[in-house]
Amino acid sequence: MTTITATGTATAAAPTTSAKYGFASLGQADFLRLMTTQMQMQDPFSPMDNKEMLAQMAQFSSLGGINDLNETLSSISGKLDAVLASQTAARAADADAATPTTTA
Repeated sequence: MTTITATGTATAAAPTTSAKYGFASLGQADFLRLMTTQMQMQDPFSPMDNKEMLAQMAQFSSLGGINDLNETLSSISGKLDAVLASQTAARAADADAATPTTTA
């Protein structure tokens, strides 16, 4: 990320934690920080179009919903794995109990 000073010179800023780990780790706070910076740096005589801003907010909202859905599906998958493991263990126990044992 580069920072442009009032004199017009550009300086490179140190990467933030989010940038260091990639876009997958960007969160809502990063989005809001980016949006407020974008609004502060825009030309007051040519502001950002409302449609563009709404589109960005809708995309971020959709992304948040997809992340929530992913977490829910991961939770369901873990619970189904636990149920499957317990059923497998129960079947194994039933099979062991059904096999006849011989006594000498």
